[in-house]
Amino acid sequence: MAKAITPLNVTQIKNAKPKTTDYVLSDGDGLYLIVRPSGTKNFQFKYSHPVTKKRLSISLGAFPDLGLADAREKTRGLRKQVTSGVDPSSTKREQKTAEMTRLATTLRSVAESWIDIKRTRVTEVNAPETIKILNPLRAKGSLETVKRICQRLNEIMICATNIGLITHNPIAGVKAAFPLPQKKSQPTIEPSELPSFLQALRLANLYTPTRCLIEFQLHTMARPSEAAGALWCEVNWEEKTWEISADRMKMRRKHIVPLSNQMISLLKYMHKYSGHRQHIFPNVKKPLEHMSPQTANMAIRRMGYERKLVAHGLRSLASTILNENEFNPDWIEAALAHADENTIRGTYNRALYLEQRREMMQWWSDHIKSAER
Repeated sequence: MAKAITPLNVTQIKNAKPKTTDYVLSDGDGLYLIVRPSGTKNFQFKYSHPVTKKRLSISLGAFPDLGLADAREKTRGLRKQVTSGVDPSSTKREQKTAEMTRLATTLRSVAESWIDIKRTRVTEVNAPETIKILNPLRAKGSLETVKRICQRLNEIMICATNIGLITHNPIAGVKAAFPLPQKKSQPTIEPSELPSFLQALRLANLYTPTRCLIEFQLHTMARPSEAAGALWCEVNWEEKTWEISADRMKMRRKHIVPLSNQMISLLKYMHKYSGHRQHIFPNVKKPLEHMSPQTANMAIRRMGYERKLVAHGLRSLASTILNENEFNPDWIEAALAHADENTIRGTYNRALYLEQRREMMQWWSDHIKSAER
């Protein structure tokens, strides 16, 4: 008969003193705390591979950055993966690869390409050399990256002109040497496919806060980065609104989202998970930070919607359904926080439409609820 394991408690973990070698404290269900000679204390999840039965382990994080309750929650999620036949180590590698790919195609690629050009003195920068350096990126089809590099270089050269280092900007028209990137529609599903998606979401083996994040994005029509970075201080419980500050919005204008009854219930549920934290949807590995905007995308892909739907496409789905049901297009655009050509008029209209949008957002949540099978 297996020996019963007494669960750990926070006091026991705090009082665990380092020894000359590593030693382990067990919490049960595969969760262990490893105490190092250096004094660091790391949570690990140990399990048997669902196919090969080989014993494996996953590092969850260091105490106290990762608390005992959060470590147990992560363990429950990983245990569910193993039970359903999924190797969590493979999933973790896939997530790491996706994150590295995302970083490689954004800031780092821009910075490295910019450094290649900056190696010469600013007075020696010219259009032909700049085009020559950027042509390999063009050949790879990275036109969006080329566009961003041209923008940054021009900002630098304009500054150099303004402070008198050069008399004119020699690369002012360099962007004309490259084709403009074609805007691609974000993959989305048809309105008739909403019930199937909701069923897949309900049955998917997902970490509970991740499932809630996807539902939150769907109901609020928010952008992935806005939803993933949602803060508890942005929620106005009395007014039943979610007030996103201007610095977190794409258009750099404050955005108020009326919260439906369903979203108030979801937030109350999430409060059990993260009410003691700053972010509504905390990062699993770094609880003091918020989830990555890519978290929802990776989850949707694992649900079987790769190349069919992305998190941003949920906004398009909502827009399509609301337009089909003849809601005022201005209300829909305001709900999506799209830019208005007239900034003053746009700001006024967003305030003017708040009550109309409140009714529309409640209708949208009710429609989603009725689509659940």
